[in-house]
Amino acid sequence: MDSAHEDFGLLPATRRALLHRVATVQAEGRAPSLVAAVVREGRTVWSVGRGEVAGAVPDPAATRYRIGSLTKSLVAVAVLRLRDEGLLDLGDAVGRYVDTEEGADATVAQLLSHSAGLAAEARGPWWERTDGALRPEPADLFGDRPRPHPAGRTYHYSNPGYALLGALVERLRGEPWYEVLRREILLPLGMERTTYGPEAPHADGWAVHPWADALLPEPAVDTGLMAPAGQLWSTAADLSRFAAFLLDGDERVLSAGTLAEMRRPAAEPQGPDWSLSYGLGLQQLRRDGRVLVGHTGSMPGFVAAIWASPDDGVAAVGLANRTSMGPLVPLTADLVGVVAESEPRIPETWRPAGDLAPELLEIAGPWYWGALPFALRIHAGRTLDLTPLGDGGRAARFAPGPDGTWTGLDGYYAGEPLTVVRRADGGVSHLDIGTFVLTREPYEPGGAVPGGVDEGGWR
Repeated sequence: MDSAHEDFGLLPATRRALLHRVATVQAEGRAPSLVAAVVREGRTVWSVGRGEVAGAVPDPAATRYRIGSLTKSLVAVAVLRLRDEGLLDLGDAVGRYVDTEEGADATVAQLLSHSAGLAAEARGPWWERTDGALRPEPADLFGDRPRPHPAGRTYHYSNPGYALLGALVERLRGEPWYEVLRREILLPLGMERTTYGPEAPHADGWAVHPWADALLPEPAVDTGLMAPAGQLWSTAADLSRFAAFLLDGDERVLSAGTLAEMRRPAAEPQGPDWSLSYGLGLQQLRRDGRVLVGHTGSMPGFVAAIWASPDDGVAAVGLANRTSMGPLVPLTADLVGVVAESEPRIPETWRPAGDLAPELLEIAGPWYWGALPFALRIHAGRTLDLTPLGDGGRAARFAPGPDGTWTGLDGYYAGEPLTVVRRADGGVSHLDIGTFVLTREPYEPGGAVPGGVDEGGWR
């Protein structure tokens, strides 16, 4: 059984390919039910439900599933909002805000990126299947080996680490972490059906027998202090709104700069092909030549995934109600690939940047770092684009600052200043990019090139 929704905006062949991929994974993965959705340029352009929930095809807009560790990404957004407000620094030790013996010296950034070296799981029996009352205080979160790795040395996924971040949000906001998320993130993004616990209509969690087509109910407990690591429930429609946020941002929730910070790798890549890495609350996945950002999640009886490709303007969401359904993660990434490859993004219409001051136009054009040629182009908003024209060289974009300089946005020059150096007569002498000098001619004589230029010239 299936139910398709909001399939406007995609070509019939694309919709058919998406449906075939989802139907195949639901059937071969033996999922009692599965919902999926695709977002393009900020709106849901396709969604579908397969299987049954309470005897009916699940509605991607209304049926709630437990989203597991996708909760972590929402908690990370709340933490970064606190940072942007000046209430904390990512280099602060979490013990400054949370009364915890274990992990107190871990920095906020290390907890966000799973590089604090803390244990992967909470103390005691399987925390995802046991009541949070078994761990009533932060001291109860950690077992005999609370830190198997040195802080800051390696990536090691830690669920208790995000429990500490939830406690951090509560400490600085003075209210429960979920209420903070609902007011500051969920409602502004239109995620009204994302809830702390299951609310009707919702899917039940199931385990599927490995050798028979039979189901076993899974518990859905309140995990207490561990809840920031994986408690929440949501719908495919709500998560599509979060996926749109990951693609394009929303200044009501986070600045574009902070969202970009979340999407950048902050921990070492994993896997023999270095295909996975982790940013500040977001995973990065390299697949089929594109870099996707998002998160995966699982709780007993449920799996979830969001993957977004900002370069393609496409994201996908998948939710299912069976334990350990491995195909869901590649499925969601594949849905992004189907749309991106079948219907490539249409470039924005080019328009002139408007009136450009003469001092901007006079720095446009060719420049040389030593003998290596570059092109410097001026774009709208006084942004600069530096592109190497030969073999080698470092490309970068630069944003203008109020002091007449520019700051690198990416690559080697991220955060580095670009300064236009002028002669005494006001003419442009050279560009200085973090002490690297670029001149108008290869090794131009005249004193700008550090170390000087041989007086005999080229020969």
